[in-house]
Amino acid sequence: MNYKITALKLQKRNRQRVNVYLDGEYAFGLARIVVAWLSVGQEIDDEKIAQLKHEDEREVAYQRAIKFLNYRPRTLLEIRQNLQKHDIPEEIIVYVLDRLQQAGLINDQHFAENWVENRSELRPRSRRALSFELKQRGIDPQVIEQTLEEIDDEELAYQAALKQARKYKNLEWIDFRRKMYGFLARRGFNYEVSSQATARVWARDHSRQQTDDILSNNEEVNS
Repeated sequence: MNYKITALKLQKRNRQRVNVYLDGEYAFGLARIVVAWLSVGQEIDDEKIAQLKHEDEREVAYQRAIKFLNYRPRTLLEIRQNLQKHDIPEEIIVYVLDRLQQAGLINDQHFAENWVENRSELRPRSRRALSFELKQRGIDPQVIEQTLEEIDDEELAYQAALKQARKYKNLEWIDFRRKMYGFLARRGFNYEVSSQATARVWARDHSRQQTDDILSNNEEVNS
C-alpha cells in the first residue's frame, strides 16, 4: 500500500526529531538525519516505512551511545552494556559499535593507554591494580599486557608514596611506615616494593644517619 507524505514537522520538545504525516494524519516520528531524503508529496510504501523505522532505531541507539560517551571515554564493553540496559537489539548494538569505531570515537587501545597515564599521574597504583581495572572494563588481555609492559612498579609506588607522605609528615618512623605500607598495599603494591618506596620517601625529609639505619634494617628484613 502506498502513502503520500503530506507534512514533515519538527517536534516542539526535541528539535532533532521530525513528525511524519501520511495522507493528512500523523504517522510516526523519525530522527532528522533519517528524514533528510524525504519530502512532502513523496509516496512511500509499507516496505519503505519499515526501512525508515529501522534506520531511526539505529540512529536513536547511536545518539544514545554518543551521549554516553560525552561524560568520559568508554570501552566497547561499557557501551555495549549501556545499550543492552536499554534493551537495544544485538544487531543494532553491533552496528553502533562498528560505526563508533569507524569514526574513531572508541578505541580500547587508546582507552587503556590514557587510563594508565591518568592513573600514573594522579593516583599511582601497581601494574596488578591497573590490570584489574582494565579487565573490569572489558579490555582485551593482550592489549592490557602491551599497555603495561613498560610500567615500573617501584617508580609508581614511590610517586604514590610522595603524594601521601604529606599526610604523615609529623609521624615517627614506625607509625609512618605502618600507615604508608597500608596505603601502598591498597594501591596494589607488594611488600618489597612498598618497603623501598617508603624508605625513599622518608629519606627526603630526615637525616642521612636515620635513613641509612632504616635502609639497613629493610635489607635485613628482605634478605
